[in-house]
Amino acid sequence: MAVAPQPSSAPDGPGDQPGYICFAAVDWWYHNRAHSELQLMTRLARTRKVLLVNSIGMRMPLPGRSTKFMFRIWRKLKSTLKLVKHPIPDTPNFAVLSPLILPFYSTPWARKLNAVLVRGQVRAAQRWLGIRDPIIVVTIPTAWEVVKPMRRRALIFNRIDKHSSFDEADEGYIAAMEHQLLAHSDVTLFVSKALLDEEMPETDGHGVFFDHGVDVERFDAAATLAEPEDLRAIPHPRIGFFGGLDDYVIDFDLLERLARDIPDAQLVLVGEATCSMERFDRYTNVHWLGYKPYAEIPRYGAGFDVGILPRLDSKWSKYTNPIKLKEYLALGIPVVTRDLPEAHRYAEWIRIAGDDDAFVAATAAALADGGPGTPSERKRVVAGDTWDARTDELIERCENAGNLSGLRPRGTA
Repeated sequence: MAVAPQPSSAPDGPGDQPGYICFAAVDWWYHNRAHSELQLMTRLARTRKVLLVNSIGMRMPLPGRSTKFMFRIWRKLKSTLKLVKHPIPDTPNFAVLSPLILPFYSTPWARKLNAVLVRGQVRAAQRWLGIRDPIIVVTIPTAWEVVKPMRRRALIFNRIDKHSSFDEADEGYIAAMEHQLLAHSDVTLFVSKALLDEEMPETDGHGVFFDHGVDVERFDAAATLAEPEDLRAIPHPRIGFFGGLDDYVIDFDLLERLARDIPDAQLVLVGEATCSMERFDRYTNVHWLGYKPYAEIPRYGAGFDVGILPRLDSKWSKYTNPIKLKEYLALGIPVVTRDLPEAHRYAEWIRIAGDDDAFVAATAAALADGGPGTPSERKRVVAGDTWDARTDELIERCENAGNLSGLRPRGTA
């Protein structure tokens, strides 16, 4: 469905509800649907008009700096060719825009040109969808240059990561965009209490903790479903991981250590890899099952004897709040994770490992004793953390706060 840039007299959203434009840090067409902005915006679209703008990126993938750079460029190109679509048949208020982006980020003039180009496409889609004066939700910092002059009811900074700490990011430029968003947003939603504590002074008091949710019903019901055929062929005990296998997020040395040091267990990896997996070819107890649609992920996770979060020990990880941790708990399975600040909120129900030796030992212990608590107790820990509840909270934060009552005129930062 191509964008036809024609004016519309339709209201922002169904009834008198405001419409939303969300600048996502991920791409609807190839990233895992578990990501928070995708979960929130699809639910929000049940009662509001929503335009999700796929990630406009932070830096051009290049050989020597980025893994599988040609693959990453090609998948973004395929996404861009989709233009604007309504991808969920029973949710017609939800639309996805894949904007055309010039592959230049390194100079101010190129970034300005890209911002003008993306803003024009967003405005065209906005008019076509009948969204006027939206609430704008920004997850990726580079969107600041796009949204700065846009007319809006409110600007919400969805602070799910400290993006400037990514290895591939232009730290100075991305940090500058983050500071601008912290200063000019009406509300900043922090998923990390550590990051909230650090950046609260920059928010002029508008920073709040906004926890991730979990698709409780889907994951809770997974144990009653049949195991996928490719998983059924793998014997127990199984050490499992599902999610993106990115070498800037996942500690592959630790995965190899688990395979080597716990040879009687099977290491099951479910997810698309953006780097070579050949290093695991020598291990008969490692099974990489590749990408699986989000709807199938709970069935795989339910078949794990232990779920692991083998994050790299990096400054970026310090500020993360992995949705996967809640998903493992919603499945009721034992969990072993790196020492992440947000993990300590669940310390009674999971095992937290400070180094590789401790991680291997904790995983072996979880296989032997089933982990802290019982499956039903672990499920109860996250039973109230549904994405529906988080969406209701988002609406309250965005629409009912007293400081959001004024309309931002065009050109106002």
